[in-house]
Amino acid sequence: MLESDLIFEDSLLEELLSDPRETLALVDKYESWMDGTCMKVTDDDRITAFISGKNFDFKETAGCYKTVNIYKFGKHFSENLYVPFLDAYSKALGNNEYYEQVLRVIMILDEPEIRAKRLNTLRDRKKALRWYEIDDEQDLDIAESMFAPDEDEKVSMIQRRYGGYWRYPKLIDFCYLVNPYFPPEKLIDEITAAAKNLLTQYPSGMKVNSLLAAKNFGVHKENILVGNGAAELIKSLMEKLSGKVGFVRPTFEEYPNRYAKDDSLYFTPPNENFSYNVDDLINFFSNKEITSLVVVNPDNPSGNFIPKSELIRLINWTAGKNIGLIIDESFVDFADENETLIEQKILDTNKKLCVVKSLSKSHGIGGLRLGVMASGNQELIAALKKDVAIWNINSFAEFYMQIFEKYKKTYVESLRRLRKERERFSAELEKISGVRVVPSATNFIMVELIGNSSKELCKKLFIGYNIFVKDLSNKIAGKNYLRFAVRATKDNNKLLDVLKKELAS
Repeated sequence: MLESDLIFEDSLLEELLSDPRETLALVDKYESWMDGTCMKVTDDDRITAFISGKNFDFKETAGCYKTVNIYKFGKHFSENLYVPFLDAYSKALGNNEYYEQVLRVIMILDEPEIRAKRLNTLRDRKKALRWYEIDDEQDLDIAESMFAPDEDEKVSMIQRRYGGYWRYPKLIDFCYLVNPYFPPEKLIDEITAAAKNLLTQYPSGMKVNSLLAAKNFGVHKENILVGNGAAELIKSLMEKLSGKVGFVRPTFEEYPNRYAKDDSLYFTPPNENFSYNVDDLINFFSNKEITSLVVVNPDNPSGNFIPKSELIRLINWTAGKNIGLIIDESFVDFADENETLIEQKILDTNKKLCVVKSLSKSHGIGGLRLGVMASGNQELIAALKKDVAIWNINSFAEFYMQIFEKYKKTYVESLRRLRKERERFSAELEKISGVRVVPSATNFIMVELIGNSSKELCKKLFIGYNIFVKDLSNKIAGKNYLRFAVRATKDNNKLLDVLKKELAS
């Protein structure tokens, strides 16, 4: 018996047919994207409860399995239990009832015969067994990306989603950047406890959130503003620039995409690590007549890092040339402590400096979309505050800023742990034949593949192992570079094992 709104691989039916047990319900471990009827299942596959969607308790998901809605009924079960109970149930309550109600009644019997066949245990030894329930156009969109027949198109469809990967719970995401050691469970519990109020009440306006940001970063409220992610602030800032603007490539284009191509000048470091220092920037842009210069530090995707003392020299040079300087330090916390430029003394003495920081990246809170911008130019900050919406961040993000100070020590410890894991991960990557590691000071590592296609390896990792990495071939033409997020040790080790296997073959 199969429901008609399912898409699944033939191997699911093969698993049911090859199982010697006559009567089975195909089930899968409950994930957050699932809805509808669930079951409670014992270790020996006995079904102890059918739980309808309306009675499901999201606080009690342990031991819950979602019915895939594919069943195998044996002859004895059909003739002596299911069909008689189905007939009696429809006569008593009519035909406008779910068939699963009959199964729920049968579960009350001492020996109901039906057992659960769990897909999650089968996946431990198989890589397929995919299924999805399609109720609406959003489900169709997800299913199309899961079951795309062309492997290149499948990878491309996943890449074009730009997030929302909780819909793919088996996916290990090495593409988007995280802090695997923050936020801690206690902070998450505190937000969870406040969730009802945060969900139903409006956030404060820009004035209050500027106060929160000012408190967290130790600067004046007139020198800082908060954004719905750094992306919102980047857009607003770039729209206010004029003249020629300098950029460094390779980059992830957040800044160049917001500026006219004809007025954009690019410096590409002439070495395989794409490393550069302040002298390189000064030498290249000194005769280019730029009005502004954008520097991402540490840089993305190379991980190149310029120490704070050297950045001060760049700030002084741009000030002497009357050049506006935009420093994006979204990843600087992963480099060394106290490298931030968001300090009142620095802002006060450098009116042409703007510092952008994505808390979503450094704090591991990508879902909150939270960023800040600081500058000594209070008129510019005031203009940007008027440009963005007064309610530009949500209540969850505001509450996070409100409570973050209590967790600063934990945050500092998370950075120490990440630096240590990055060092270990990088050392292990260097041991793999065909991989050249680019030195990194942040929460990702760029590598060059020697003798292999980055696009093909990216596809193999995704199709064969559910590992999603960033292919940089579209940003570094003619070269085979990949970028790996630094995740927790378990995930990093899995990627290392897969790379060793694939590159050895």
